[in-house]
Amino acid sequence: MIVTVTPNTALDVTYTVDGLAPDGVHRVREVRSRAGGKGINVARVLHALGADVVAIATAGGPTGAAVTAELGAAGVAADWVPIAGETRRTTTVLGDDGSVTLLNEPGPELSDEEWTALAGAVRRHEPDVLVCSGSLPPGAPPGGYASLLGGTSILDTSGAALLAGLAARPAVVKPNAEELREVTGLDDPEAAARELVKAGAGAVVVSLGPDGLLAVTGSGAWHAAPSTVLRGNSTGAGDAVVAALALGLSHREPWPDILRRAVALSGAAVLGPLAGDVDLAHYHRELELVAVRARPEQE
Repeated sequence: MIVTVTPNTALDVTYTVDGLAPDGVHRVREVRSRAGGKGINVARVLHALGADVVAIATAGGPTGAAVTAELGAAGVAADWVPIAGETRRTTTVLGDDGSVTLLNEPGPELSDEEWTALAGAVRRHEPDVLVCSGSLPPGAPPGGYASLLGGTSILDTSGAALLAGLAARPAVVKPNAEELREVTGLDDPEAAARELVKAGAGAVVVSLGPDGLLAVTGSGAWHAAPSTVLRGNSTGAGDAVVAALALGLSHREPWPDILRRAVALSGAAVLGPLAGDVDLAHYHRELELVAVRARPEQE
């Protein structure tokens, strides 16, 4: 079983507009909302692939009730941790010109009791692969994820939470290039990834946007590139990568196969209308086309 953890759940609201201009008035052509937060998006992708997955997430207030109802209607198994605060909203504005603008609310603080309940839910499920994704709630200690991680685990977060999580020695961390630069101060993604491996990560998988993925482990490094650059909604692409990593770890696949799946699934997410959606036809086609090359060994 794969278990995802989302301590800062959200109701994702997506607006579609002709284009986004500062100081302008915009007519929204379409509004869509669904349960969100990075761990929930990962669980949704895994569910679409037929994987055995449970999403552990927080929910509070009327917005939290809407989140639990929507994910239940989607058929994704979930273990909800009730909280006193109101679940946050995130807003994505998609323009026909290809622009993607995100507005992310910070979310409510969790009490010590609520954080303990979240940790208890993780222990209760005894996952084969544990995924901790997204921002920590306001007021949470930077080591919040480190207290949850154990066994075969994936950490997808940024800043102080990413650095603190390395103490738990996650099997994989998945920053994007900017997040990696922020925590290491290095411009070279491969050199920066090697620093995180030295600091405790079993492997570092770096999202390079349209250039694909870079994976650095203690035994080798690989670059995986898509066959074509896609245009669409990129907000769930990183979550699709994490879903592929979790599936690959659960199947004990070699790194080139894991990366091939991750790049193909990331592209399929770009073609999906909302974060957590994937174009399965594109995914299956792209699996045969992703180019994976070993990186030369470093001195």
